[in-house]
Amino acid sequence: MSSDELNATAASLLGFLHDGPKTGWDLVEAIEGSVGYFWNVTRSQVYRELKTLAAEGYVTEKRAGARDKVPYAITTAGKQAFSVWIAGEPAPDIMRLPLVLTVFFGRNVPPDLLRRHLEKARVEHARRLDEYRRIEAEGLPEDEFQLSTLELGIAYEEAFLGWLSKLPWMKEGGRKAGARRGR
Repeated sequence: MSSDELNATAASLLGFLHDGPKTGWDLVEAIEGSVGYFWNVTRSQVYRELKTLAAEGYVTEKRAGARDKVPYAITTAGKQAFSVWIAGEPAPDIMRLPLVLTVFFGRNVPPDLLRRHLEKARVEHARRLDEYRRIEAEGLPEDEFQLSTLELGIAYEEAFLGWLSKLPWMKEGGRKAGARRGR
């Protein structure tokens, strides 16, 4: 794989390794604690990508530490590959929101079940918004680029919660799922 063939998951791992060696576990925690709401990566993906990156010479495996945890370090070739990847134009955004798909096909969902799904989503998005605001109140992060992503997270959660609050099915006695809006 050449640096221009890096997938976004592999490239993101190289980005996290710029700060120093990390185990697969450390990388998963770093992702979940920062971009996890924007970029979903599974543990198995992390370990699979690390093996591929090592085979390509973009990372090296350091000596195993406690409990046989293997830290990975980015190599010069890995830094170059990341630089090429990050300088490239990002792929177009794709909105993949399972709840939006459920709402789109809402006429096929019993109204009470749809309301429960929407309420569960409201609670989760409110929790995320509270978490983002907690991070913001702590004055973190200081890095202006990471701060910008935090601001996007806040704006996204506020917008999503606003969208949810306007759905008639969120209100008791609101329109039945599948009812058409009068124009």
